[in-house]
Amino acid sequence: MKVGKIRKFLLVPERTEDAVYTRGQLISGRVILDLRAKVSVRSLQICARGRAAVHWLESRSIGMNTVYSDYSSLETYFKKKLHAIRDNGNITVLPAGRHEFPFSFQLPEENLVTSFEGKHGSVRYWVKAKLHRPWATVRKIKREFTVIEPIDINTPSLLAPQAGTKEKSARAWYCNFGHLSLTAKIDRKGYTPGEVIPIFAEVDNCCSRTVTPKAAIIQMQTFIARGTKKQKKSVVATLHGEGVAPRKRGTWHGRALKIPPVSPSLQCRVIHVDYILKVYVEIPGTSKLSLELPLVIGTIPLHPFGSRSSSVGSQYSMDIEWLRLTLPERPEPPPDYLEVVSEEEAGQTDQRLSVPENEVERRGMLEHPFFVYVQEFRNRPPPIYSEIDPHPQRSEMRRRCMTC
Repeated sequence: MKVGKIRKFLLVPERTEDAVYTRGQLISGRVILDLRAKVSVRSLQICARGRAAVHWLESRSIGMNTVYSDYSSLETYFKKKLHAIRDNGNITVLPAGRHEFPFSFQLPEENLVTSFEGKHGSVRYWVKAKLHRPWATVRKIKREFTVIEPIDINTPSLLAPQAGTKEKSARAWYCNFGHLSLTAKIDRKGYTPGEVIPIFAEVDNCCSRTVTPKAAIIQMQTFIARGTKKQKKSVVATLHGEGVAPRKRGTWHGRALKIPPVSPSLQCRVIHVDYILKVYVEIPGTSKLSLELPLVIGTIPLHPFGSRSSSVGSQYSMDIEWLRLTLPERPEPPPDYLEVVSEEEAGQTDQRLSVPENEVERRGMLEHPFFVYVQEFRNRPPPIYSEIDPHPQRSEMRRRCMTC
């Protein structure tokens, strides 16, 4: 078996393979060339590149033939090249042994998009090394890396609550099942993967069938090429509620829906990645009633005290608004005390709370509230009524004056 002169041709990054980069950071590493014998080299190039690429095919029939339309588009974010061995017309001879060529590239401060792998497109970043030799094929080595463009959800627009209401008359052919209404609210628009979305919803079922409320997080991938859009929707998380009987009302008081590890929201010229929270009610025999609330999946989690730049007044108004959303529009009366606690337990509680009179006298005054010992000043009570006049002379004088 013929053994080549090149033992190893490696691209080793300075950071670990699963490292994540962001705008303005430095990507550095080494290209290692281990040779068994001397090798003639024309050039060694190291380049770094980042771009978004979209491609899909569409077919249509024209008579007996099928015509395919190709849709593709590219958007480059940065492209840099480094000449470890420059091609200046001369041949460079490398002796046998280990050779290392360091490289370093700085990511731009703007115009970067988070790495993404989709159905019809992707956003990728990589470093590639090319070894050119005379009368030999080009040796290539490539290593991709991940870039995360930060999305801070601690902004007023992403901290704003989201709410909506939908109504529908449930019908199937000529049958009218009745009216149905759905209201849903969430505390904010921006979340990060791993967080829990508390959903507040109310289903007013005035139809004659039992309905089932559900919720789902939907990811929408939109690919754009040649003025045409290709969209793919997928469900990334679901939540199932209990059935609501006819003429009844079902309520969700903060039902939790956890966000799985998903790609953050993305917006560029050729690829969009958006999310929505879909709260819907399944009605047997007819189409479902659905309500969609927009979501933004970010990378910087919620600060414990809200937005870092928000003032106390704006934070207070936000809390008040959230308080309005958390309170139900039609508050239900609390249950009667005896419905929760039995009469036996209530009697035992009264006995524990009551204090005997001798116990009150035995304890000191300092062990009781001060206002108990404040003396009350009342008006003197009126005299007891009697038919015998205690002052007959005065009464006779008043009678004579009135008759005169």
